[in-house]
Amino acid sequence: MSIRLASSLVAGAFLASRLERLPDLPELGALAVLALVCVLAGRRWRALSCVGALLASFCWAAGWGLTQLDRRLDSVLEGRDLDIVGVVAGLPVRIERGLRFDFEVERAPPGVPARIVLNWYGARGEQASLARPALPAGSRWQLRVRLKRPHGNMNPHGFDYEGWLFARGIGATGHVRISGDAVPRMLEAEAAGVGYAVQRARQAVRERFERALGVVDGVSVTHPWAGVLIALAIGDQRAIPPAQWDLFERAGLTHLVSISGLHVTMVAALAGWLCAAVWRRVPLLALRCPAQRAGVLTGLLAATAYCALAGFGIPAQRTLIMLATAGLALLAGRFSSPSRALALAVAVVLPLHPLAVIDAGFWLSFGAVAVLFYAAASGVGARHPLRRWLQAQAAITVGLAPLTLALFGRMSLLAPLVNLFAIPLVSGLITPLALLAVLLPVDLLLICAHALTSVLMSIAATLTTPDWALWHGAAPPPWAVLAGVAGAACALAPAGWSGRVLALPLMLPLLLFAPPRPLAGNMTVTVLDVGQGLAVHVQTAAHDLVFDTGPRYGAEADAGERLLLPYLRASGVRRLDLLLVSHADSDHSGGAASLLDGMPVERVLSSVPAHDGLRLLRPDTEDCAAGQRWVADGVLFELLHPPPGAVRRGARSSNALSCVLRVQSVHGGALITGDLLADGESELVAAGAPLAAYLLVSPHHGSRTSSTQVFVDAVAAREVVHAVGYRNRFNHPHPAVAARYEASGATQRRSDHDGAVRYRFTAAGIAIERSREQDARYWHNRF
Repeated sequence: MSIRLASSLVAGAFLASRLERLPDLPELGALAVLALVCVLAGRRWRALSCVGALLASFCWAAGWGLTQLDRRLDSVLEGRDLDIVGVVAGLPVRIERGLRFDFEVERAPPGVPARIVLNWYGARGEQASLARPALPAGSRWQLRVRLKRPHGNMNPHGFDYEGWLFARGIGATGHVRISGDAVPRMLEAEAAGVGYAVQRARQAVRERFERALGVVDGVSVTHPWAGVLIALAIGDQRAIPPAQWDLFERAGLTHLVSISGLHVTMVAALAGWLCAAVWRRVPLLALRCPAQRAGVLTGLLAATAYCALAGFGIPAQRTLIMLATAGLALLAGRFSSPSRALALAVAVVLPLHPLAVIDAGFWLSFGAVAVLFYAAASGVGARHPLRRWLQAQAAITVGLAPLTLALFGRMSLLAPLVNLFAIPLVSGLITPLALLAVLLPVDLLLICAHALTSVLMSIAATLTTPDWALWHGAAPPPWAVLAGVAGAACALAPAGWSGRVLALPLMLPLLLFAPPRPLAGNMTVTVLDVGQGLAVHVQTAAHDLVFDTGPRYGAEADAGERLLLPYLRASGVRRLDLLLVSHADSDHSGGAASLLDGMPVERVLSSVPAHDGLRLLRPDTEDCAAGQRWVADGVLFELLHPPPGAVRRGARSSNALSCVLRVQSVHGGALITGDLLADGESELVAAGAPLAAYLLVSPHHGSRTSSTQVFVDAVAAREVVHAVGYRNRFNHPHPAVAARYEASGATQRRSDHDGAVRYRFTAAGIAIERSREQDARYWHNRF
């Protein structure tokens, strides 16, 4: 397998992943025939063989997608109670008030997919006696569940949660229902099957590590890095808290807390060396089989066992395939070049995981190995081991910079320095101690591994304290990424090649790209998709305002950290001129702390009370009050509610104090109302407030307690956006409210159906962009 053919396979799978609609079976059949013709003709014209490989890969990926689409939940079953029987297919994950786990369905009503994700919450109130029992991996259960089709937030440059679930074969998500007439029942503690046995083994290792390190409900006071050791042993990274992930990201250590190719190779090499050393010292064994052959086979078996214990992630699969290729070539006495081994790994992984091309790990895993091979082939090397190590670190940093910035929008500038001592420490000491603790139930091994991890992370935290340690860049266009890849290739080219001078000019667009901003007098208003909550970004020529920060999703996750900050950074925003938090409800203020911690904010306005956490974080927070107004870049900003002094006096509910902002450009205006209630609407209309606007963000998410007829008539909006969650329990927007807006002639958008909705107010007109339309893929939920 050559690199050209492997690249063609990747290109075909990537093209299939970009489709909004898949070809039907007759179209795929025609393409498959064309692929076969090209492959046969490729015996004489090599270029055609690459075309044939591309078409074959495209057909395979598209055909796989068609089969997966048929395995999703039937929409008529959404929201209904369903009785199912199946097996817990992976390690349960702790979430707030419960557990989340994959479930392989064995018996269910027609239309229920074979693999789903369930949340099992602890019972409350009258059902407290039916508390969630222990949930062993590989156990068979009879459950009553309520399901919905996979659905995720859709924002510009955001994480594609639906694609991630689709690639894993998940056809529905939901939760376990607990009631008196449907009590969950374990049918079998240990279901038969090799895969289930492996999952039970992984869970046993995790539980033993947790006991040894004092982990209770996912947290250890005495051993805070316990989650790292669990991740290194069994590949379960979900016990690592967000604060530690932030440190890994700043230090460039994320690859070291996963089952990387380096760890798998280390395990194989160590097992093979030990076996060969013992084998050659036992004459009976050495006469029957050469020590080298025994060492290679033992190394491959050890690597396979480690990959199985780690869950067979793509980096582990890639490394195992390459090790197997090299090992078998060695046993056969035939040399296999590293590039051919890498190409073969691509050719095996892609058919097994056709949507791996949408996973950042796929690109970084194969990209890192390709960079090292390219640098070595280009003569980037040295005789002294330390110099080789330094140059390998430099090659990885430069070579992966374009991919890292394109995929994540950020890059650790200190990664080469930190990895100089982190890689030997983690791969040479910490990981072997953790794996030895898997085989030997000796707690001291884990204590020593944790002590070393603590020292490493303390050094990394000290080095990465400055803000400049993590470079943030706006989401680059494809041409800038390609130019950056070409620049990295020039930088790693042989020293004597004159084209190396092009490296920096080619990479500069990637590093310095800034998205275009509105012209003076224009504005862009983006209503983000944050679920059941609100977050709006208003951008003018030189100013940025965020109105509300979305909800809190759990004890350690909120919309500010998961959605707002990535969106703003990808949009090229480095600081906010104003953060306006309309009121204290958590679905509007839940992400404020993360946003303030992650980005400089010049000014904060809000109606939250004096004891609210926002005012503790920012004591300079000003009260919202009607009459406040300012002009930025020719755009007028005006607060219409609450009345002056109302925040200090307080109100019967936080909704009654909701800030209302009107933004008016010369080309049209927007009215953002928070959770304004009906009596507040009446006050505004009676006071003659300037309510007319082209765009209205509906009050209280379209609740029936708002959007009175007199208010709808006063605003006379052409566009109305309801910021709501998918299948939300409040039934927002209320049918009566939706009917009211429809009668007014307004076009209604919903964040759960349209994703983020962006309005560009310009002299050429008002352009409307919907994320679910612009970034549509064939696996996305359709409405």
